[in-house]
Amino acid sequence: MDAVPHPNRCPSHPGTLLDDIIPATGKTKAEIARLLGISRQHFYDIIGGRKPVSPAVAARLGKAFGDGAAVWLRMQAAYDAWHAEREVDVSKIPTIRAA
Repeated sequence: MDAVPHPNRCPSHPGTLLDDIIPATGKTKAEIARLLGISRQHFYDIIGGRKPVSPAVAARLGKAFGDGAAVWLRMQAAYDAWHAEREVDVSKIPTIRAA
């Protein structure tokens, strides 16, 4: 049975997952950043949730961890959508129904 996420619970930023799985790799964050071809600061900003996982970084993470870019992009999209639904005022936009 699939667990349905609670609508009031913010999805995890992909950086949170990275922070959880990096220790199991036996590599440092700096080593992984170098392997990904991104700056250490950029990688730390992603891990800290201060920067999003871009499509280019998702492709690199997908290759490095063997799970493909789509996993990382879906996580980022879920995180972004959850925040947008709470921060963007849509009260004046009507819901359009197909005739």
